[in-house]
Amino acid sequence: MRFSRRELRDLAVAWLALGVAFTFFLNNGLAQGLLYGRLPVAEATRTFVLSLLTVGVGFLLHELAHKVVAIRFGQVAEFRADYSMLALAIFAGLAGFLFAAPGAVYHGGRPISDRQNGLIALAGPVTNVVLIAVFLPLVFAGGLLGSVGVLGVGINALLAGFNMIPFGPLDGRKVLAWSKPVFALSFVVCAGLAAVVVFVLFV
Repeated sequence: MRFSRRELRDLAVAWLALGVAFTFFLNNGLAQGLLYGRLPVAEATRTFVLSLLTVGVGFLLHELAHKVVAIRFGQVAEFRADYSMLALAIFAGLAGFLFAAPGAVYHGGRPISDRQNGLIALAGPVTNVVLIAVFLPLVFAGGLLGSVGVLGVGINALLAGFNMIPFGPLDGRKVLAWSKPVFALSFVVCAGLAAVVVFVLFV
């Protein structure tokens, strides 16, 4: 699997921008400190690293999973960051809102079937489900590792559930166009995990 210079740049910018956006969203006091010139550097650094290790990894591995499967089906596939959406995500984080649309993997080449297109789409949410299992043991570690586990499980559950909505450019619509039974099973699993994790960890 190859990455162009532009793609590597876009991946790095998206990862860092998401880290900044969620740093402010997760700790609104940082935005107020920045406004008054009293930014607590240690706290900001800790939250930034936490965001990179959880939110950034969840989003970018989701997109790279699309790329891997698309290439497997003979497509040319590259990630492209959406710089306007990344800027909006940072401003939303400063304002205390949750919003992130870092970009997407675009693929093309020879014609592919609905099944192949559906599998490319499904790869993203499935990756987030796998990441839930990776982050889950850390939830019980306590300290920074515990925080990484809680946020990692939470954000990946939300990503899996949200992306399976069969609307617009989201993955669920492509999976539904391929197979209603596969969509139904995938939606129940992803949306169910999102609901359970949000209720257990955040309610």
